[in-house]
Amino acid sequence: MKPLFTEKQRFTQWWIWLLIISTCFVPFIGIYKQFINGEPFGNNLMSNNSLILATVVSLSIIVLFLLMRLETKITKEGISFKFFPFVKRNYSYDEIETYKVINYGFVGGWGIRFTMKNGTVYNTKGTKGLFIKLKNGKTMVIGTQKPQELEKVVELLNCK
Repeated sequence: MKPLFTEKQRFTQWWIWLLIISTCFVPFIGIYKQFINGEPFGNNLMSNNSLILATVVSLSIIVLFLLMRLETKITKEGISFKFFPFVKRNYSYDEIETYKVINYGFVGGWGIRFTMKNGTVYNTKGTKGLFIKLKNGKTMVIGTQKPQELEKVVELLNCK
């Protein structure tokens, strides 16, 4: 079935990448100094194992942010999304009570957030998204960078 709406989002904000890379830069300096130059890293000698662990964790964070993406797909059968590598959900319209495009405002950051007002918010940036209330009472918001296009699809589906 051809989707009525698709969107793929990633963390593309320059300041997020600056923060991640600058934080991860410290262990790389330590590896260079301690392993290549043979000098102790910092005032206290950091063990080689600790330095290697810090570097591996730093690289893992960079790889995680490179892989993370929010994908949304709306078809005539239902709404599905995945926030790779954490969450994958598919909802048929039989499971959904209501859905609409909203401005959810700032929810304390990006990624996966839990709020009292909107339930779970999945976003990479911005303040607009698809609010979904399931028949079981659970609520969520899927962030979007295409609110006008999404609004047209929601209107089209609600007219049927």
